[in-house]
Amino acid sequence: MARIILGVTGSVAAIRSPMLRAALRAEGHAVRVVATEPALKFFDPAELGPPDPDDALRMGGPLYRDADEWAFDRWRRDDPVLHIELRRWAELLVVAPLDANTLGKFALGLSDSCLSCLFRAWDFARPVVLAPAMNTLMWESPVTRRHLRLLLEDWGDGGPDRAWTLDEAQAIFEEHAPGLRLVGPIVKRLACGDQGRGGMAEVSEVVAAVRMALVRNERAADPGVPLPD
Repeated sequence: MARIILGVTGSVAAIRSPMLRAALRAEGHAVRVVATEPALKFFDPAELGPPDPDDALRMGGPLYRDADEWAFDRWRRDDPVLHIELRRWAELLVVAPLDANTLGKFALGLSDSCLSCLFRAWDFARPVVLAPAMNTLMWESPVTRRHLRLLLEDWGDGGPDRAWTLDEAQAIFEEHAPGLRLVGPIVKRLACGDQGRGGMAEVSEVVAAVRMALVRNERAADPGVPLPD
């Protein structure tokens, strides 16, 4: 199937990272996990399971973290650069959960972690799936809309020439930036105790978005490829 990077950021929803990796592997994909340091507060890397058989970049597990980017005494010419090696390997990047901080970094082009460097260096011909997760008021903030608009400008045609709401965001990305799929957050009781929109979409929904993104990418090369049900 596909070679996938699962990016994980510092949202409580990162507790589902082992479940999401397992679900993607059950679809037949090879999955490497790139986690920000705050993300590692929410899950035990041992729960991710073993590396895939072709994972020659790092022995001992499927997880890549910021420390791995700098795991050398002094860089020498022709030494590998981890985020570039990961980008070369991967056919799709899914960031789930995507916290507010990392959304801002992606939108502004900041690259101060392995994951944000990977996104900055990404090949736009390869699909990306983003599944935000954050407090309701953080999601509803005008800052979030501004950051999403910046991503639409970079990945598509900038979106519709009118004001739009965050409730429309997923459909707008689908229409105006098809290479960058947004899986919008859901309404639930959040870890902070608030009730509202901001929880990461269900694992099954993220997996379905990955499936659709891969098929759409295949259809770009071969229109005869059928869409999944």
